[in-house]
Amino acid sequence: MILFMAATVWGVAFVAQSVGMDYVGPFTFVAVRNVVALAVLVPCAVVMDSSRRKRGVQEQVHPKENKRALAIGGICCGICLFAASTLQQFGVKYTTVGKAGFITAMYLVLVPVFGIFLKKKTGLKVWAAVGLASLGLYLLCITTGDFQLQKGDLYMLGCAAIFAVHILVVDYFSPLVDGVKLSCVQTLTNAVLGAVMMLLFEQPRLSDVLAAWLPILYAGALSSGVGYTFQIIGQKGMNPTAASLILSLESVISVLAGWLILHQVLTTRELAGCALAFAAIILVQLPERVRR
Repeated sequence: MILFMAATVWGVAFVAQSVGMDYVGPFTFVAVRNVVALAVLVPCAVVMDSSRRKRGVQEQVHPKENKRALAIGGICCGICLFAASTLQQFGVKYTTVGKAGFITAMYLVLVPVFGIFLKKKTGLKVWAAVGLASLGLYLLCITTGDFQLQKGDLYMLGCAAIFAVHILVVDYFSPLVDGVKLSCVQTLTNAVLGAVMMLLFEQPRLSDVLAAWLPILYAGALSSGVGYTFQIIGQKGMNPTAASLILSLESVISVLAGWLILHQVLTTRELAGCALAFAAIILVQLPERVRR
């Protein structure tokens, strides 16, 4: 249920991100949404830590090792998340919500492919999923009759690749530290990087931020604050195959949200691409058959 709520929050967040770009620049949106997320996360971390101490719950690792892992893990996760969310924010400016959601969901196919570099075995099933995903992306993205990806599609593909790296980094650090604290450091890193880029490349105005208060509040409090925390907590407590499959529902929800809220409609060709991409996501997450 935690991971399904995260997928739902992320799917609808594509609408908020798309609407927010009508008022502010991408770096401003990323910076402010993460400040809002910190306002949600920090009190949660304090309350949960206080509750643990009252119950006498001990840390599972040495305190010094825990703090070091928390700092390194949070910064690494934050850098990955900043790069991915910034590319995503640029991407939603040039493509539809549904298409953005499905291309982003390709990180679930890329995770096992990237695992090759970590010396993890990759079977025929994964390469079949990559083929399905490639065909789906072709139908979804190349709609003008030529072989060129649109600008928004390229941004979203880069976003998917970095989200795949983010998943691997979270998988490594989440068993070592508290999930909410890791999310806090990750969000702080994201906010700082966003603020620096905002001041360097944009001219933010308070009036524009206030005009976009609703999409920023949703993206910050729910998508960044609640969604990524749910991801960290859910990944720690569930089988990775089932977790990834549930999170992949984000792409379906993004299409439904774009259709219901923004009245965006995909063509038959694009819907076929979505179907193939989602089939690839499901195929790559199916458990391997165990030989006797």
